[in-house]
Amino acid sequence: MTTPESLPRTAVPHGIVDPVESARAELKAALAAIEDKANVPRRVQKASAAATVKARSFAQRNPVGAVAAVVGVAIAVGGIVWGIARLVSR
Repeated sequence: MTTPESLPRTAVPHGIVDPVESARAELKAALAAIEDKANVPRRVQKASAAATVKARSFAQRNPVGAVAAVVGVAIAVGGIVWGIARLVSR
């Protein structure tokens, strides 16, 4: 059987027989799910942390490919900035 500590914040524990406690647990889980979905800064932070881990792993496995990817991104960003500057200057 799972303990309440091992359940995610958005899960309702099984075995609650008191209707008031059950409603409280459901409300708590629903509010946690809404917060997880609506908290954009936290979602961006989690996604960037995951991307950082993936990028470091890729760089350790394939350093030449990582350098090529960085150069490619730099060229793409430079091209976009150059294109915007050219459009604005006209």
